[in-house]
Amino acid sequence: QVRLVESGGGLVQAGGSLTLSCVAEGDISGIFKMGWYRQAPGRQRELVADITRPGTTNYIDSVRGRFTISRDNAKLTIALQMNSLKPEDTAVYYCHGDILPRRGPMLNPWGQGTQVTVSS
Repeated sequence: QVRLVESGGGLVQAGGSLTLSCVAEGDISGIFKMGWYRQAPGRQRELVADITRPGTTNYIDSVRGRFTISRDNAKLTIALQMNSLKPEDTAVYYCHGDILPRRGPMLNPWGQGTQVTVSS
């Protein structure tokens, strides 16, 4: 069984920083394109940032320059460093991506989500 496990959410004041981490667990050959998504109450889930296996990154306009996505392929982890946080960043953040098990086809699991709350 393959799964993604997030950590690092919490409550922070506007202007503060948080780092989210996501680790892929299971009998895994490798992780490929990975991303962080978020869903605020009453809104659709949206892509925040993604990163390819070689390290090419992509950000939505509202977080570019404030958030940094990174990865460690050997440790099967990705991270999201979030600086200058704003109340509108408040959401549940999810890790999602392409995971190749040692046996079987590519999988595309979602993590369970971690809450980020930014107070004004």
